[in-house]
Amino acid sequence: MINKPRFKRTFLGISVAMSFAVSAPLSQAESSRVIEEVLVTARKQSETLQNVPFSIAAMTEDKLQRSGATDIESMAANVAGITIQNLGPGQSQVAIRGISAGQIVRDQPGVKEQVGVYMDESVISMSLFTPDLDFYDVNRVEVLRGPQGTLFGSGSLAGTVRYITNQPDVMAMSGSVQLGGETVDGGSEGGNVKGHWNVPLSETLALRVVGYHQQYAGYIDAHQPNGSVKDDVNDGSREGLRLALSFQPSDALTITPKLVYQSIEMNGFNREDDYNLLGNPYTTSRTPLTIGDYEQFTQLEEKFEDDFLLLDLTINYDLNENLLLTSVSSYTDRDVLVVRDASSLNASVLGGSFGESAAVYELDAPLVDATEAEVMTQELRLSGSQDSLQWVAGVFYSDVERHYGQSLPVSGYDATTRTAAPDSQDPGVTAGRNAVDELYYSDIPYQLEQVAVFGELSYDLSEKTMLVVGARFFDYEETRVLSFDGLYADSVLDKKSKVSSDGVSPRVMLRYDVSDDVMLNAQVSKGFRLGGINDPVNATLCTPADAATFGGRDAFEDETLTNYEVGSKLTLLGGSATLNTSLFYSDIKDLQATVNAGSCSSRLIYNVPKAHSTGIELELLSRPTTNLEFSVSASYVNTELDSTVTSTNGANVTTVVGGIREGNELPTAPGFELAISASYYFPVTETWEGYANATYQNIAKRYTQIGDQENGGKDSVALHDGANIGGPLTQSNYDYDRSLEGYQIVNLRLGMKNDSWDTGIFVRNAGNERAELSLDTERGGQARVSHYVNQPRTIGFNARYSF
Repeated sequence: MINKPRFKRTFLGISVAMSFAVSAPLSQAESSRVIEEVLVTARKQSETLQNVPFSIAAMTEDKLQRSGATDIESMAANVAGITIQNLGPGQSQVAIRGISAGQIVRDQPGVKEQVGVYMDESVISMSLFTPDLDFYDVNRVEVLRGPQGTLFGSGSLAGTVRYITNQPDVMAMSGSVQLGGETVDGGSEGGNVKGHWNVPLSETLALRVVGYHQQYAGYIDAHQPNGSVKDDVNDGSREGLRLALSFQPSDALTITPKLVYQSIEMNGFNREDDYNLLGNPYTTSRTPLTIGDYEQFTQLEEKFEDDFLLLDLTINYDLNENLLLTSVSSYTDRDVLVVRDASSLNASVLGGSFGESAAVYELDAPLVDATEAEVMTQELRLSGSQDSLQWVAGVFYSDVERHYGQSLPVSGYDATTRTAAPDSQDPGVTAGRNAVDELYYSDIPYQLEQVAVFGELSYDLSEKTMLVVGARFFDYEETRVLSFDGLYADSVLDKKSKVSSDGVSPRVMLRYDVSDDVMLNAQVSKGFRLGGINDPVNATLCTPADAATFGGRDAFEDETLTNYEVGSKLTLLGGSATLNTSLFYSDIKDLQATVNAGSCSSRLIYNVPKAHSTGIELELLSRPTTNLEFSVSASYVNTELDSTVTSTNGANVTTVVGGIREGNELPTAPGFELAISASYYFPVTETWEGYANATYQNIAKRYTQIGDQENGGKDSVALHDGANIGGPLTQSNYDYDRSLEGYQIVNLRLGMKNDSWDTGIFVRNAGNERAELSLDTERGGQARVSHYVNQPRTIGFNARYSF
C-alpha cells in the first residue's frame, strides 16, 4: 500500500520545485502560442479552468470537433480518469477514478449511479441508461473528478460530467450545417446531417435551434438457426432537436427555457458471442457452429429504443452587483425499450435443466425490458461576493417516478407438449399476473423523493491563500411495489418496500498560489449514493445451496466515500503550456457491489464494508510552436477491496460470495489510462488552413464484475445443459478468460478550413484493434458467453459550413 504522508510530501515537493522552472514570458512575436483560457462553472460560478481548486478537465467545442467526439463515450477516450463501460447502445455506465462496483444490469432499476451527468443545470443521469446525447453545438464538456456531493448531490459520489450548451445570442444571426459519411471495415455505411441556427428575434429575445440525424453503421453478423447469416444487424439511428430561448427584458433578468428531445433506435447490439448453447461447435446431434469475430447467434431480432425529453427553465436575476438569484426547474421524460434474444437462456432451463424436448426449448424467447421515468427537479440558489468572500447557497427538490417491467413471452409454450416442467408455477395453471405463454413477469413502480440544502463559502485568507468550506444536508425516501410471477419467478404480488436516508456531505478545500503561474490545492470531501431494495431471487431456478446463499437479502445500505486529495496547476513557458496533476486517496464504505446469484439467474446488491481507490492524474497541454499543439492525459489508479463477504451453509461450510474477497480490485476501470493528442496546422492558400490531427488511447486490463477476477480471471463452465441440446457433446467444459485485455486505439483526421468551411477525412480505429469492452454472460455462462466489442476501422468524411 502507498505510504500516503510520504507520497503527499513528495508530490508537493515536485510541484513547488517545478514552479521555479517556469520560463520567462513569451515575446510579442510568440504571443500566438499562448493557450486560450477556458471558462468553467464547476463550482456554480464562472472561473477559469486553471483557477478551480480541484481536478477538472474540460473538452471545448473545438477539441471535441478535432478529436471526432460526438457523445460521452468518444469524449471519455480523450480524458484521463473517466471510463465508460459499453453495455450496448444507450446503455453506458460512467466511472471516475476507478470507483465502480461493477456492471449495473438491465434488471436492476433500483441501483443509483455513481457519477452524475448534467446538461447545463439539469441532471439527466440514470443508472445504466446514461443518455447518449449528441454533442453538436455543445460549448464544452466538464469532467469534475472526485466527490461532488456538496453541490451536485447523491449521483455524484465519484464525480460529475456536465454538458454545457451554447446559449442563444441576441447580437447576431449565425448557424452551421454539417454533412458526413463513413464506412466500417467488414460492416455497412453510416452518415449524419446536423445543423444549428441562432436567430435574434429582438434586442431582448433570441432563439437557438440545433437538429441532427445520425445513421449508425452495423458491423455484427448474426447466425440463424437455419444456417443463414444476417449481416450488420446492429445498425440504427439517432436523431434529436434542441431549442433554447433567451429573454432578457432588463439588464438584471434573464429567462432561458430549453427543450431537448432525442430518439435512438438500434436494430441489434454490438455483442460478440464466444459460446452459445444453441449455436456452438461441441454438438453432435445438432449442426455444429463456430462463431467468429464480430459474430453472434440469434433466433429473433433484437432492438433498443430510447426516447428522451428534457424541458427546463433557468432564471437568473441580479439583485445587485454582488448578489445573483438563480432558479432551475426541469422535467425529464424517458422511455427505454430493450428486446433481447433470451432463447439460449430459456433453452438452458427448459432443455438443460427441465429436460424438455427440442419442440419446447427451441421456441423463440424475447426478453422485453421496459423503463418509463419521469423526473421533476427544482433548485433555488443565491450566490454572491464581497471583498475577499464568495459564496453560494441553495435548496434542491426532486421527485422521480420510475416504472420498470420485464416480460418473457414464449409463444406456443402452453400449447406444446411438456415432459418435465413443474406444474406448481406453470403460467397456464396459476392465476397470477403473467399472461398465457409468459414465462416471466415483473412490474416494479417506485418513487424517489429528495430534499437538500447546500452551501459553499470561499474566503481569501491572504493574497495567496483561499479556504473553501461547503456542505449538503439531504433527506431521501424511496418506495417501491414489487410484483413477480411466472414459471421463472417466485411469485410475489404487490409487495411494498421502503428505504430512507438522511445525512450531510461536507467539503473543505485549500488553495495556495505560489505565484501567478503556480497553484497548489488540497481537499477533503465526502460523497454518497443512496441504498435501495433488492429484487427477490428466482427461487424456482436456484439450487438449494444458492437459495440459502442469496435468499433473504431484501435491501442494501447507502454507499459513502471520503476523498483526500492534493494537486497542482502550473502555467509554463509564458503561457504556452499548462501542467495539472492531482493525487488522491478515496476511502469507500459499504460499496454497493453487483453479484450474480449463481444458478438463480438473478442479480443482487451486496454491501462491501470497506474498499479504497488511490491514484494520480496528469494533464499536459502545450503549444511548442504556433503550428503544433499536443496534449497528454494520463492516470494511474490502484483500487482494492479491504473486506471479504462470506456465506455459511447448513453444513457449516463458508464460501466467499461473488468474488468479494479482500485484495481483489474494483471492476470496470483500468489501472492505467493514457490519451495523447497532437494537431499540426499548415497554410494551404491565403484563405485556407490545413490541419492534421492524431489521437492515441491506451486502456489497460480490467474486469466487468468483481467476481470475474476469481481464479485469476479464468472460468470453466460445465456444459451439462447441453446433454439434451445437441448431445452427446464433444467436450464437457467450456473454458474462457473473464478479464478484459488492454487495447490501443489510434484515430486520424486530415482537413482544411477557412472562415466558413471546415472539411476533412478521418480514420477511426486506424489499427483495426478489436477491443473487448465488457463481458456479458447468461446463467453463469451455461447459456451464453459474450463480449461487447468496439467498432472496427472506420473511414469517413465530414464537411461543416458556418455562417
